[in-house]
Amino acid sequence: MKKILYILLLALVVNTGCNKTLDVDSVRVVGEKNMWNTLEDSRAGLMGVYALTRAALSDNNCHWLYGEVRAGEFMSPNRQDLKAIIKNDLNASYPTIEALSNWTRFYAVINAANIFLEHAADVRAADKRYTENNMLVDMAQARFLRAFAYFYMVRIWGDVPFITASHDGQFENKPRENQGKILSWVKQEMLKAASDMPYVYSGGDIQQPSNYYNEDATRWGGALATKNTAYAVLAHVAAWEGNYTEVSTYAKFVEDNYSKSGGGFTSTEDLTNSNGFFFNKNTRQMFGFNSDWGHIDGSTTGHIEELTLAQPVVTKSVPDIYLPKDSILAYFTVLNDQRFNIDTLGKPRTERYFTNFNGKYPIFSKIKVIQGGGNDPNFRYFTSALIFTRLEDVVLLRAEALSVLGDQSGAIDELQQVTSRRGIDIITLLNSGKETIDLIFEERHRELLGEGQRWFDKIRYNKIKQNNPGFLSLINSGGIYWPVSRKLIAQNNLLTQNPYWK
Repeated sequence: MKKILYILLLALVVNTGCNKTLDVDSVRVVGEKNMWNTLEDSRAGLMGVYALTRAALSDNNCHWLYGEVRAGEFMSPNRQDLKAIIKNDLNASYPTIEALSNWTRFYAVINAANIFLEHAADVRAADKRYTENNMLVDMAQARFLRAFAYFYMVRIWGDVPFITASHDGQFENKPRENQGKILSWVKQEMLKAASDMPYVYSGGDIQQPSNYYNEDATRWGGALATKNTAYAVLAHVAAWEGNYTEVSTYAKFVEDNYSKSGGGFTSTEDLTNSNGFFFNKNTRQMFGFNSDWGHIDGSTTGHIEELTLAQPVVTKSVPDIYLPKDSILAYFTVLNDQRFNIDTLGKPRTERYFTNFNGKYPIFSKIKVIQGGGNDPNFRYFTSALIFTRLEDVVLLRAEALSVLGDQSGAIDELQQVTSRRGIDIITLLNSGKETIDLIFEERHRELLGEGQRWFDKIRYNKIKQNNPGFLSLINSGGIYWPVSRKLIAQNNLLTQNPYWK
């Protein structure tokens, strides 16, 4: 935790390029002339962009409130703010909802990335240790993280202000820009970043051959965005646009090259172990933000466990959110599913995804990284990684794309790559009589549960199926987006509210 706070402080130090970026206050602790002079300055600046991105996603547990809670499937026993989100009552007056309506933290990421991109060459000129290759790789990561922040915001708010320069303290408020234009730019930026990003850092990659910042490959594996990361997120961007030809292309690139980054599929046991996939960092975390227990990096908040865990996993009487028993049984219907299935008497054969299934509140315990991966219920100090995408997600995205494009056989082959690793016989699924696209989204639901994907999957699914009038009305009216913070609108008279929330 101390290390995260230190990095965040460095991020604030480098975030000095504007007095007002959509009302992000400047923090001129160190003058720019004293900042961008050494190799250490560039490392601090880049790590600051990563730290701010992690902070933006974990603040108020927003990644899971945006992506899981809003889908309306988790229930909340006693938190009225979460009940409002579940009901899509986003005009309700709760501090959590107001905080999640405010995009300031994402513009802090963008501003820090802008400043880094503007000043990396200054370090190159001042410090001979900062090689041309080091600068290009650094700039590619900053460019990718900036584009990712815009993509993330577009999924939440739709149209957002578009800023690609720090303006040296003279930034003027801007109106919201069309999301289509922004997403086109995002894809261009990510492709440009991917061309300079290595598959692996400090591992002899032709694009980054030497020890990166004098650290070996174990230090960076799973911690930094790679070429595979960029293409995986590009598949998500294209899916949000509904451009499934590009989804298939980008996802196929990842499938063909993931091993070059040390990636791979994750077993069910490892996915659900307290010291498995979500513990610390590993190269199978295709894009995420880890908390490293070995560096005393963790917290009581900003992790999904804060919302989902309760007795008997931790000493908390009632979880903030839980999946009702009937919902679990409706989602996990396949015999021999290693994640969850029940016997003929209604008793779980495995408790990998859920604990206390027959209690009042089934506990979603797929992700349960307590301290150093232990299981002492007396500690509520969490160190799980926040994962945006992994290989299984990308494979299922390609299955989705192939199905939409009419290649049902290819889509089933992709789907089977995931289901076979979860103990599910693909013939059982096919014999259900359901359409391939339904089977794919059902598997995405099961596989990625609790990882912040569900709300966005529901939007894409309903755009594809076109058979749910209520949800289609929500899409067409802009109700899928979040309202813009009233505070931001009061501060910037060029901003407008999403029409659905007026």
